[in-house]
Amino acid sequence: MKSLVSSTLPAFEGIPSLRNSPVDPRFHSPVRVGDTPVTWIPTRSPERGFWAKLEGFNPGGIKDRPALNMVRCARRRGELVPGGTIVESTSGTLGLGLALAGIVHGHPVTLVADPGLEPLMARLLRAYGARLEIVTEPHPTGGWQEARKERVRRLLAELPDAYCPNQYDNPDNVAAYAALAAELVAQLPLIDVLVCSVGTGGHSAGILRALRRTFPDVSLVGVDTIGSTIFGQPARSRLMRGLGSSIHPRNVDYPAFSEVHWVNPAEAVHTCRVLAAAHYASGGWSAGAVALVADWVARTSPKGTAIVAVFPDGPWRYWNTVFDDDYCAANGLLDGAPAEHPDEISHPAEREVARWTRCSTVVDPLGAAV
Repeated sequence: MKSLVSSTLPAFEGIPSLRNSPVDPRFHSPVRVGDTPVTWIPTRSPERGFWAKLEGFNPGGIKDRPALNMVRCARRRGELVPGGTIVESTSGTLGLGLALAGIVHGHPVTLVADPGLEPLMARLLRAYGARLEIVTEPHPTGGWQEARKERVRRLLAELPDAYCPNQYDNPDNVAAYAALAAELVAQLPLIDVLVCSVGTGGHSAGILRALRRTFPDVSLVGVDTIGSTIFGQPARSRLMRGLGSSIHPRNVDYPAFSEVHWVNPAEAVHTCRVLAAAHYASGGWSAGAVALVADWVARTSPKGTAIVAVFPDGPWRYWNTVFDDDYCAANGLLDGAPAEHPDEISHPAEREVARWTRCSTVVDPLGAAV
């Protein structure tokens, strides 16, 4: 039977920093990361719209990029020794990337998740060889994310030669997105506005920094979820996964943002479904939230403004949430279309928001307004 293990490394042709790297041929991968397409998403006015960068065309989604880069850099520095265990907290997408990195570089992978992890994602992670630990109680102040981080710290003390990439604060997470920015520069003649969801802060910071080498005036619009504390709102239990946080990741580049929008789950669900039905291009919570905001930016900006929205993954993971009528009805997510325009607040501390809301005062909750 022909081997499924490639003797070349087509998986990394889209990541210049990984070309010609000395990787053990036993761990070469037959999948490809990078060189994802863009597609045009028009608004109701056909001459206006935005470009969507479809990171769901990566095998596991956008976080394949930082997972591979963080592991590779840790190996180079000697922080991750041959055969050492990779241990990390994940809501799913980074876990897929780390499972891939573990296969490529020959490391066992232990992932810490919480009960919100979708059954399909849990099965995939185990199928790709990852050991999965599920925390059972949220942290009293830091929620599920802090509970997962506490379990990670315990595992690091228990497992010999264990290494945690710490995606929330690791600059290698940010650096991984230079390749994505290079792809956008090759794909599009001009970029004026970049619209990104914000979770760890990695892809918004990394893409923008690299894009500004070519387009120095590009602005960054952040998209968060209600109940997230990243930009100064109170932390609450959150239905949406993949964006938002109950902690304050230091990879978030607060001064880079020109404005931030908070979106609720029903607004994201409606947008995801419209995208799928109208354009055959959709994704999960983050893609829906980002598309809602990017559409508004396209409708309200001067004609000819070139807008790029990053869709972190595709729709397949969300068959039993975003695209499940019973789940959405049970959670009150089928209540109609979002408003034409967001609410406006002058400062994140003005009030707690519950629907799509915009603020042009961007705040680092651990520092000062920027």
